Amino acid sequence: MEGWVEATVVENKRWNQRLCSLRVTADELPEFRAGQFLRLGLEVDGELVARPYSLVNAPHEAEGEFYFNKVDEGPLSPRLHSLEQGGKVWLSKMVAGFLTLDDIPPGKRLWMLATGTALGPFLSILKTEQVWQQYQQVMLVHGVRSADELAYSDLISEIQKQQGENFVFLKSVTREIVVDALPQRIPDAIAAGHLEALLGVTINPDEDRVMLCGNPGMVEGCVTQLEIKGLKRHRRRNPGQVVMEIYK
Repeated sequence: MEGWVEATVVENKRWNQRLCSLRVTADELPEFRAGQFLRLGLEVDGELVARPYSLVNAPHEAEGEFYFNKVDEGPLSPRLHSLEQGGKVWLSKMVAGFLTLDDIPPGKRLWMLATGTALGPFLSILKTEQVWQQYQQVMLVHGVRSADELAYSDLISEIQKQQGENFVFLKSVTREIVVDALPQRIPDAIAAGHLEALLGVTINPDEDRVMLCGNPGMVEGCVTQLEIKGLKRHRRRNPGQVVMEIYK
């Protein structure tokens, strides 16, 4: 199939009833930059049904990985969720997305703010050498509704061990009480100054860069709060401090 690569499922790790990570292998995986996405597809009733999914694996890793949520009424995600080892899936050769380190100006601190499965592209970036060479400190904030949505804890713990004080991970859980987690949405935590207070820093346009990925409400809310602090969206013709990807 022109423009597509057939991949084989190596593992389908189910984090809970809805969330899973699909790990695949192919003769030649599409080239991409950490933080980008491609389209994942299956043949349904003789037609290819495909949707965009960010890559969790880093560009140097041999296997592709995708972290997603099963939408019961969706035409694709329930079928992807049901795949087992040895199953087949199509990957688009074309990749896209501007949530990459090359698409944001350098700074001192990098904030990665994510909700739900939007954690995926940030994990891809964190597994590269570029992010640690480009920033003195990286802060990852992951917002979820319940504790069973806090996936990839082992990987995040390993990054913490490797990077020490250069890496900070904060959890935001809104619908239940979780030890060491913020009990509020990420935009609200910014507005209240809780993120800055926990880290003993003041977010400012001279030192801080922010990457946003997640539901539109979170992204829009964070942009509003960051603008109050003097940060603005980065555009090539109008440089700023904030880049984003919106999952719809």
